[in-house]
Amino acid sequence: MPQMAPINWLSLFLLFFLIFILFNMVNYYIYMPSMNKTKMSKKINMTPMNWKW
Repeated sequence: MPQMAPINWLSLFLLFFLIFILFNMVNYYIYMPSMNKTKMSKKINMTPMNWKW
């Protein structure tokens, strides 16, 4: 039974590693988090606090 040369294992590893990295990059950049409208419409009240001391 013929055995695979080490250079073939290395090229196979690099191929699968590149496919894995590309898959993760595509999944990372395709994800768009949805913002709730309640969070966007809420405004922070910035009332000045006057300390009496």
